[in-house]
Amino acid sequence: MNPRSIGFQLTAWYAGVIAVGFLVLGGFMYLGMKHHLEKSLRETQAKRAGVIAETLVARVAQLGEPHVIREIRESYAPELNSRFIRVTRPNGTVLYVCGVPADLSFDPAKIPPAGSVARASARVESPAGSESLLIVTGPVPTAAGTFRVEVGASLGPVREVLREWLLTFTLAFPFLLAVAAGGGWFLARRALKPVRRIIHGAEQISSHNLGDRLPVPRTGDELERLSTALNQMIARLDEALSHNRRFMADASHELRTPLTILRGELETLLQQTDGAPELQERIGSVLEEVERLAKIVENLFALSRLDAGEAQAESVRFDLGQLAAITAGQMSLLAEDKHISLNCLAPRPVTVEGDRARLKQVVVNLLDNAVKYTPAGGSVTLSVAAAPHVGKAVLEVTDTGMGIPTGALPHVFERFFRVDKARSRELGGAGIGLSIVKAICTAHGGHVEVASEEGGGARFRVLLPLASSTDASQENTHAG
Repeated sequence: MNPRSIGFQLTAWYAGVIAVGFLVLGGFMYLGMKHHLEKSLRETQAKRAGVIAETLVARVAQLGEPHVIREIRESYAPELNSRFIRVTRPNGTVLYVCGVPADLSFDPAKIPPAGSVARASARVESPAGSESLLIVTGPVPTAAGTFRVEVGASLGPVREVLREWLLTFTLAFPFLLAVAAGGGWFLARRALKPVRRIIHGAEQISSHNLGDRLPVPRTGDELERLSTALNQMIARLDEALSHNRRFMADASHELRTPLTILRGELETLLQQTDGAPELQERIGSVLEEVERLAKIVENLFALSRLDAGEAQAESVRFDLGQLAAITAGQMSLLAEDKHISLNCLAPRPVTVEGDRARLKQVVVNLLDNAVKYTPAGGSVTLSVAAAPHVGKAVLEVTDTGMGIPTGALPHVFERFFRVDKARSRELGGAGIGLSIVKAICTAHGGHVEVASEEGGGARFRVLLPLASSTDASQENTHAG
């Protein structure tokens, strides 16, 4: 998933919010559990201290100290139960203190005595080498003075419970985070599904199918408004391109007649000026420009027809290799005039289906382009072969000309693009021929590609679908 995509960011935000929520909730639960466990332990020790104070220490004058000590040992057994009990006389001396517990969790001798207290209080003691203890101290007023009763227990069990809970939360957190991320991803994909449909629809629309429209989700939100606005924009583009196509078709059509008349008049005038060489040269120069302009107009007219969907006026099966060989033979005189070697390699029949005239125009434009930009003494090679493993007919035109700069390669099939405008004008190029080649190939279900480097020649490759063998067998059956 792209980290910059809206879906990824929504998923990350959703998972992040859930993760922070889990952490905050876990923190509150941890603190709450800790407070509850310590409170319960403190209340238990306070009750135990109260019982000892009321039933034994408060009656120490009647029962006697030995009896009080014996009752504490027998009734509470602090060593066996890992409890801390200490009773201090009013003068600060110890009446009773428990021994080291059986589990050796603490040493009573290391626990400092409580100071003077007016009411019950609790404290935590952490003697060196021992577990921390929660100790409740309660004053016991008697006729002989105020005794102090200290009762405590280790905080180890409380902290063990907290550690186990923290371990459980730590192990569960990645799973919860994964569930949150999965839920966020699902919600993001569901929320962005209309957007993906709009994107897919927009990718399918080109200048040839501007009549299509994007799907409009009936959600009543910004997505519906966006789809409607995009459809309105496509409609405006369709109208603008239609006006442009009509203008180009009408203009090129209207220019053909006056250019034909002008060319005829110039040719007639050229024949009538036998005795004026300078005038003949000027008229010949004008005639060349008229010829160039007529060719541009013809290409514009061809483009307008291609844009109108007339790339396949007819669809027939024919041998592309034979068509290439015939076309190369017709253009051989053009190559000979420039002292360029033109070779055609089409050893086997390669059957395709389409408009023969349009595909011949592809060969003519590619050969004309190669001959135009190849210096004298160079060579141009036209080859046709079948690639059955991919179901394509491959037509290649390779030259030893001046080549195309790497930065210009992505633009050579754009209309009116010229690599070097000064050089193209000198050689008669207007940047239309290759765009016509691309339009015809696209209309026939194929494509054209180029490979070149400046000074190293160029290779144009056209790939067209081969005619299906089923149709060929049917044709043979009917012929038989």
